Parts: sequence; C-alpha cells; structure tokens
Amino acid sequence: MSKESQQKKVIVVGAGWAGLGATYHLAKQGYDVTLLEAGQYPGGLVAGWQTAAGKSVEAGIHGFWYPYRNIFSLINELGISPFTTWTRSAQYSPAGLEVESPIFQDLPRLPTPLGTFIYPQFQRLPLIDRLSALPLLYSLIDFDNSDQAWKRYDYLTARELFKTFGVSARLYKEAFEPMLLVGLFAPGEQCSAAATLGMLYYFILAHQPDFDVVWCRGTVGEKIFRPWVEQIEKLGARVLSKHKVTDVIIDSNDHVKGVVCNDEIFDADAVIFSVGVTGMKKIVSSSPSLQNRAEFRNLNNLGAVDVLATRLWFDRKIDIPRPSNACFGFDDSTGWTFFDLNALHDEFTDEPGTVIEADFYHANQFLHLSDHEIVQIVQGYLTKCIPGFREAKVIDSSVIRLANAVTHFAPGSYRYLLPAKTRLQNLFMSGDWIINRHGSWSQEKAYVTGLEAANLAISYLQSGEKANILPVEADENHIQFARNINQVVRDVGKSILPNFWLP
Repeated sequence: MSKESQQKKVIVVGAGWAGLGATYHLAKQGYDVTLLEAGQYPGGLVAGWQTAAGKSVEAGIHGFWYPYRNIFSLINELGISPFTTWTRSAQYSPAGLEVESPIFQDLPRLPTPLGTFIYPQFQRLPLIDRLSALPLLYSLIDFDNSDQAWKRYDYLTARELFKTFGVSARLYKEAFEPMLLVGLFAPGEQCSAAATLGMLYYFILAHQPDFDVVWCRGTVGEKIFRPWVEQIEKLGARVLSKHKVTDVIIDSNDHVKGVVCNDEIFDADAVIFSVGVTGMKKIVSSSPSLQNRAEFRNLNNLGAVDVLATRLWFDRKIDIPRPSNACFGFDDSTGWTFFDLNALHDEFTDEPGTVIEADFYHANQFLHLSDHEIVQIVQGYLTKCIPGFREAKVIDSSVIRLANAVTHFAPGSYRYLLPAKTRLQNLFMSGDWIINRHGSWSQEKAYVTGLEAANLAISYLQSGEKANILPVEADENHIQFARNINQVVRDVGKSILPNFWLP
C-alpha cells in the first residue's frame, strides 16, 4: 500500500458484482475509493431485502455454476460459507416432467459434449432428436469468443443458427429454446447467435461438470454482499447508497475530473462504471458530457428484458422432487424457473408450509397485471408441474416487477457494446454486458470485468498490484485440436478467396 495510491481517488458507479469487485481490489491497494449506488442497498438486482413484515425477498434467484472460479475464490478469501451443496435440477413443460439432470461431476467424465447428451434423464425427447444437435458442434468449434467470431455470428439469430445446422424442431423447442429463455432471457429469434454459442459453451458444453450449480442459502445481499461490504469499508472505502449519478465532468484532454450526483460532485482521478445497460442509458440521458460522444450515445441501440420475480408462501408442505426447476411451453416467448426455498434457504428450513420463488424472463406481458392475477397464474403453472400445488392455499406473497432489468443480447448488438477501456483516458467500464475475452458469463463475467477495470485503473494511475484473474478452464484437447485445424482452414481460405461477406 503506497502513499501515492492513498492519494488517488477512484469513483466506482454501481454496487453489483462488478462494482464491488473493483472497489474491493482497489481498496486493498490503498486507493481512496468511493462506491456510488443509486438504490437503497448495495448489490443491484441481486441485493435482496426484507419486507415490512420481516420476510426476505429478492429480485430473482441466481445460481453459482461450477466454472465460477473467481467468485468461488472470492468467497474463500472472505471466509464465508453462503452456498448449498451441488444440487440436481429438473425441467418441466405443461405436460409435466421433461428432464432431470444429475450432478455431472459425480459421474465418469466423458469427452465434451458427450456427458451433456448422455447423462440427463429425458422423459419424452427421443434420442434421434438429441443426435440432430451433432452438426451444431462445428459452430461451437468455430466460435472461440474472439472479436472475429462475434462479428461472424452476431448478426445471425439463434433460431437461424439451429435451423442452419439441422437441429430438429422438437430438440429446439424442448431443449435449446428453454435454455435461451432462462440463460439469455429471450426467445431464439431475438437472441444473437454469438451470445448463444458463448453462453451454451460456458455453462453447459465446454466441460462435463459446467452445468453443476450451487445456490445461496439466503439472499445474496445478506449472505455475500453484506459481509463483503463490511470488509470493503474496513479497508477504508466508502459505500454510498441512494446516490444516483447524473453527469461526469470532462476536461479538454478527455479526462474525467469528477462524477456528479445531482448537486454533489465527487472528484476523481479515475472512474469505473459498473451498471447495467438500462442504468448506463439513464446516466447518458442525463449527462450532456457523455451524450456528445458517439460510443455512449450509441448505447441507446441496446435493449434489456423484463423480469418478474414472485415469492409465494403456501399453507402446507408440498413434495418438490428437485430444489431448482426450469420451465418451458407455458407462454411462447417466456421462460421461468421455480425454486423450493425450504430446501435452499436457511431461514425457511423449518417453515411449516412451502415457500416458492418463481421468476419469469421476457415477462413483459405480465408486468401490468395485478399482484392477485399474477399469483393466480403462478399457482396455476406450478400445479401443471407438480399437482400438489392444486389444493394448497397462498397465505402470503411478494411480486416484484423489473422492467428492462437484464441485458438483451439481441442480433447485431455486439457493435454497440462497450469495451472496458473507453476513449476517455481514465474512464473504465465493467459489467456482464461489457466486451471481454475471458469467456465467462453472467455473475462471474460481471465480477471478472470489475477486476479487469480495477487493473486498468491501476495501470493508468501507476500504483498497486493488479488483481489475479483466474482464466476459464482450458478447452479439452480434442476441442483445441479442432479449433486449431479450423483456424488453419480459415486462414488458407482468406489467402486464396475473396471476402464475399462478413469476416
């Protein structure tokens, strides 16, 4: 910790995984860090809070998957134990149970992607349909998360991708599209093929155990962010909630000199933005300084997806075979998940009744309904999955509407996403929608980009040690070999053939 770094002021905007990650590392390096959060609590969409009656609620349940190496490393460093054991999951349609997934790491490890196709227990999907996905392997090999790969696949929709490679209509409808609805939060015709390949590869297809997941044993805000923020504040950083950023002050040399929160100005030697797409667009809309710059003005071409988070308390115990469940086929363009909180959250272990969290993605058609109407719909859907819900009574409920809450990786959106390093010399970006080459997704990506932004600030301010970012697990040998061969063929093709279309 140097005297020089103590004198340097860094302002971080947004207290989610990215912002807290950047703040924590910079505080450890002795910087004067102030973290500004527009909401009431640190944590953004995953903060969680308590109702007036003292019941815990949150804006959706978020899993922690096997490849979240950096988040798991952070948890160990903080010395906390917030997670369940590895859990099995299931998938339902209106016809009932469709798929049950095992704990993949407990089974003999097969070369990717064989384990993903062989080990899940499909109730109705024929093997011939599953085998129709094999030609799709070429696109997974061809998509290596490089800039060139994103440009090749981003203008294509996921639906077009699966159709082009001969995936059967049934496999698409009953397997791939449900993954998109709960992984990229939109139907296939509205998802970038590049984002689809990146998400599927990271969470499911790169290595057999990647789909294994643990859950927080309470709200993420209570179990993870609260002790994390306490540690951050012990290091001397300030975490200020209810501070909505409205502008930045930029000098003639393209340096940000301060961050504006209404009438309050925070001087800065470096600034890190760690907010979602919707939050960033709001900041740009109120900031004449950022509106004058095309890279920020063009963010208005990006979109976000509506989320509905519900929590229902039932008057009796209901037998729910698996604690985490994904559902499809109830609404054409909406995916949803439901969780047995009696099994997942410590505070509900001894609850006399059943507590269910049900979250809906691409849920724009539900947001204007009344709470009562939504609760009735949710119970009806749950009953189609597990008949025991039919006779149960809802004795309490929470309905949280989250308009434009999660990033929409729409076809063609890649050209408008921002890299971590902007054209402003000391303004850096982080979040799950920021371009990076790490290869991770969702919460892990947000946290990793927070560390990457902190490292850029350290390089710019020339003081402190950079964060050690753990890479994703290396591709298996046969995938590396196939990608090397594919790249050689591409390079040869470029040298002898004209460039007819996109790279």
